[in-house]
Amino acid sequence: MNVDPWILGFSLVTVLATLWMGFRSSGGSKTASDFFVAGRSVSVGWNSAAISGEYLSAASFMGVAGMVMSSGYDALWYPVCYACGYLFLLLFIAGPLRRFGAYTIPDFAEGRFDSPLFRKIAVCFVLFIGFFYTMPQMKGAGVTLSYIFQDVDLRGTFLAGLAPVNDLGVATNGIPYWVGVAVVGLVITFNVALGGMKGITLIQAFQYWMKMFAISVPVFVLVAVYGGYGKNLSLNHLPSDSAAPPALSQNIDPTASGAQRAALPEKAPKDEAWIAPFGPLSTKAAKAAGLSAEEGRPYSLLYTFSLIIALVCGTAGLPHILVRFYTNPDGVAAKRTTMWVMILIGVFYVFPPVFGVLGRNLMPELYTGLTGIKGTDQVVLKLPTLIRAKYGMLGSILSGITCAGAFAAFMSTFSGLLVSMTGALAHDVFGKILRPNSSSEQRMKMFKWCAVIVGGVSVILGSLVEKLEINFMVGQAFAIAAASYFPLLFMSVWWRGMTMRGAATGMLTGGLCALIAAALTNASDLIAKADQAAALKNKIPYVPGTMAQFWIDHPLLRILSEQPAIWAVPLAITLMVVVSKATRSTIPADAGRKMLVLHAPEALGLKEEYIKEHQEMPGH
Repeated sequence: MNVDPWILGFSLVTVLATLWMGFRSSGGSKTASDFFVAGRSVSVGWNSAAISGEYLSAASFMGVAGMVMSSGYDALWYPVCYACGYLFLLLFIAGPLRRFGAYTIPDFAEGRFDSPLFRKIAVCFVLFIGFFYTMPQMKGAGVTLSYIFQDVDLRGTFLAGLAPVNDLGVATNGIPYWVGVAVVGLVITFNVALGGMKGITLIQAFQYWMKMFAISVPVFVLVAVYGGYGKNLSLNHLPSDSAAPPALSQNIDPTASGAQRAALPEKAPKDEAWIAPFGPLSTKAAKAAGLSAEEGRPYSLLYTFSLIIALVCGTAGLPHILVRFYTNPDGVAAKRTTMWVMILIGVFYVFPPVFGVLGRNLMPELYTGLTGIKGTDQVVLKLPTLIRAKYGMLGSILSGITCAGAFAAFMSTFSGLLVSMTGALAHDVFGKILRPNSSSEQRMKMFKWCAVIVGGVSVILGSLVEKLEINFMVGQAFAIAAASYFPLLFMSVWWRGMTMRGAATGMLTGGLCALIAAALTNASDLIAKADQAAALKNKIPYVPGTMAQFWIDHPLLRILSEQPAIWAVPLAITLMVVVSKATRSTIPADAGRKMLVLHAPEALGLKEEYIKEHQEMPGH
């Protein structure tokens, strides 16, 4: 087996440590409150690290670097807006949401408007957003495990018929992508079913610091050997894509400084596009339509603004992040937690763009996807192998560290998503809709079963998105959250005149429109990539299908479908205002008291716990 023992060892230790901490923490999960909100006893320090660990997903650890490498400056909006979204949470949502004292966001939706129907609507969007967000985590798992076991001879194993084969029909290119998806899905599903929210809090906090170590240490070593970020970035300001750029053009000696660049393949974006404010990401629709740079500028601006809205507002509308604030003791702790999360993830996001710049200069072959069909998404995993080629064991250790960090990334985020979706099914659907008289023990048992079901569905969905970019899928999940939960929470927390019909109409319309648009774009892209692969295999010209040709002919519609936040978020808020005004007679009678609970300082003693776990139903 051609497997680096350091890479395999570090990755295996990460998985085993996750399982061990899950076993150890599960002993403290004894009540429904422990499973759903960790007993509301998580300190600011632990919770900020846990939220950061949960938020820094495969999209952050692998996707940001891969997208910076593939799209250049365009992609920097992702790390910037990922962090800025917490400012919205800090200013407008975190404190009031915790003071309401629910278990889940559907709890808040029902309690704010006294409407069991609204709980059902809110549950649907927890699942929609959750499953959209699990798919890129699963892709990260598949990519990482395929990388670890690349070039492994699988002859004589049950995987041989499912793995890529050579000209002799022998499986020699490593385990199939779906195996990594299944392995990670199994481990995390087991942990969540074992201990719920309380069980994964320690794991996620530990995994944040593991990811911080795994993303930073290789960067320090790489820049020490191959030159700093600025020197490597300057090589992309040259007028040509030559393998050995003239030193005089930038007054630097690439060989002396350690900064150098291999020849870029044809598929790589040209320097002038890669460093442009509107690069390959925001200009692709206009370029496909044959528009000039000047004609395409309005389309690029539209794409960029919509992406910013999706990422900032979407962060403030992610159910698996929002539910974390219910684990704090009070609203003040929730706001302090949010402030520390901004600091922790802000520091983390300094490092992925460095990987992207170094990858463009040092491993341009990733643009072709010939090192595995994963392309630039694996730049974080592959770059440390250059150190291995120069310094042997040191490079192997660095490769092992980055692989361990990748495992921590998608495992911690998938843990949070699984708890969020499982909580919605076990607490909201089973405990509040189907069996409102169920006991805590019955809901805890249902939590375990729902974790298995949701984990299985997530593995199936993750196996279908191998050819999509990680960050692209995450951006669409954020757009759905931005058009559904963000307007609901923001307007419900700050506008007394909101009615259930207004909230439901806005959330349903905005969220479903964003969901349909994102699903349509994903489906058409998968079909187009399959057609391109078939044309390449059969050595015939690629002819765009009906849907692909439609997007080429209508670049504006393509952008509005791929990035729907710019119209879906205003649509949702406008409908909430208009319908609420038309149904003002249905404003809950106790709306004023609830607004006081949401905003009054805890010192006044007005805070309430919407879910009072100690008040069991008679007979339980």
